[in-house]
Amino acid sequence: MRNACALSLVTGQAFRVTNVRGGRAKPGLMRQHVTAVEAALTVGGAYAEGVFVGSSELTFTPGRTAPGNYHFAVGTAGSACLVLQTILMPLLLADGPSRLVIEGGTHNMMAPPFEFIDRVFLPVINRMGQNVSARLVRHGFFPKGGGRIEVDVNPGKLAAIDCIDRGALQSVSAIALFAALPFNVAAREIATARKMLPDWPEEAFTVRQLPEEQGPGNALLLEAVFENTTEVVTGFGKLGVPAESLAKTAAQRMAGFLASDAFAGPYLADQLLLPFAMSGGGSFTTVKPSQHSRTAADVVERFTGQRWLFEQQPSGSYLVRHQG
Repeated sequence: MRNACALSLVTGQAFRVTNVRGGRAKPGLMRQHVTAVEAALTVGGAYAEGVFVGSSELTFTPGRTAPGNYHFAVGTAGSACLVLQTILMPLLLADGPSRLVIEGGTHNMMAPPFEFIDRVFLPVINRMGQNVSARLVRHGFFPKGGGRIEVDVNPGKLAAIDCIDRGALQSVSAIALFAALPFNVAAREIATARKMLPDWPEEAFTVRQLPEEQGPGNALLLEAVFENTTEVVTGFGKLGVPAESLAKTAAQRMAGFLASDAFAGPYLADQLLLPFAMSGGGSFTTVKPSQHSRTAADVVERFTGQRWLFEQQPSGSYLVRHQG
């Protein structure tokens, strides 16, 4: 749905989505999805029907995207970063700069945290000729929310690029964030991550306490910086999930990425398909594509006619490229 809104504003094509989130425990639009569509309506001068929490069908008719100063509030811990991803590409192709303030969740499950957007996704976008900068003003965890991000968007020519080789590993880090929770939670996450990633230096592991009013909340951020890309793997604290289990899962995911030679992890691959399609070409390597990535490719093809191929390489990674 988010990709469809972005593609609709860029291509001028209307669309209808049915059975929205039909396979989820709570089907239909959630609050963050409604805010994302409302944001697309606002920046794109668009019209839509079915924009309410719980809606299972949405129709969307685009207008003309206008740059400007915008402020959007999810009103819950729903992801501010996913709202940003809905409107970023249309604003990058607009005829002037924009400034965005988005309030909601910045570190919540089922969505990229701010650090992923800032350190993993936006550097690739800026390499394509854009100039986007983001600031985290306040953390927002589930279920309270209340986070705030600010983004400056300065459009430029969107050039097709190839992201094949990630280069040599330059640095690694593990940070356990916590607010209004016992220090022991973060300490146990770091201890587990250290055991699971024995090759990482001891100074790479740290704990950061946030102001009480930003909690309760907890996230473990594992970062690997390469010459040409960065990967951030996150484990989010959740009631009933032991700190050790959270850290083990995150560390295993990071170890899997480090063992590959791919440029993009599974979540970055999801998000690169849209800007690469808008540039009309380029390519990147990734780990085994998720169903989200393949769905994104299908949505891109519906709007643009472009077909993106996922070709497994001898090393086990996948080359994602535009056919033709």
